[in-house]
Amino acid sequence: MIGQITSMLLGLYLNLRKNHDIKLNLKQVIPDRHILAQIYTVAIPSILMVSIGSIMTFLMNKILIVFSSTAVAVFGIYFKLQSFIFMPIFGLNNGMVPIVAFNYGARKKDRIVGTMKLSVLAACAIMMIGLAAFQFAPEWLLLLFDASDNMLSIGVPALRTISLSFIFASFNIVTGSVFQALGDAFYSLLVSILRQLVVLLPSAYLLSLTGVLANVWYCFPIAEIFSTILTIILLRKVLRKLDF
Repeated sequence: MIGQITSMLLGLYLNLRKNHDIKLNLKQVIPDRHILAQIYTVAIPSILMVSIGSIMTFLMNKILIVFSSTAVAVFGIYFKLQSFIFMPIFGLNNGMVPIVAFNYGARKKDRIVGTMKLSVLAACAIMMIGLAAFQFAPEWLLLLFDASDNMLSIGVPALRTISLSFIFASFNIVTGSVFQALGDAFYSLLVSILRQLVVLLPSAYLLSLTGVLANVWYCFPIAEIFSTILTIILLRKVLRKLDF
């Protein structure tokens, strides 16, 4: 709560004192259903994508608990570790989205495509670092959480297998934000549903039927590959409307 309040106060100070382009006046804040509808056209898919992530985590834990509680713990550790890799990409997206949106309004196709390409390359570079860390130093990463020998035996192959999806994920994450910036937020939701519910969970369940825990982790690269194929198809469709 202290962190949220502090960031709110800092945001108000910077906008009231430093941001001279925007004049905030509560008397001028009048709800408009048309503007609210446009906002929620983008917001609702984002809300649902966060909800889908929670559902995926819950059901994935249900699949893993059949093997052992340590498998569930490894999955939790993975999410903590991957946040260090994914967070810079989310920050990159926050800077990319307004640039793409502004140039879409200005009908500057070259800038939109150039920004998207640069963002994908930067995201891939970040993911390559994460991939290298997960492939070559998984033991060290797990030992940050005081991993036992049993956890290391499960976690090392898990991190190495899941990280195979990182490069595909970087493309999908950036492109999903491009969809939102161009007003096609539904496409981001569609890709997220495919990746986390339609492909990842069913494939994890089917792989769990082999009785080999190491096989279950392959559901992540499988889901990202399918998502990349769908993303490319949708991206080509979206780029057609940029023929200004």
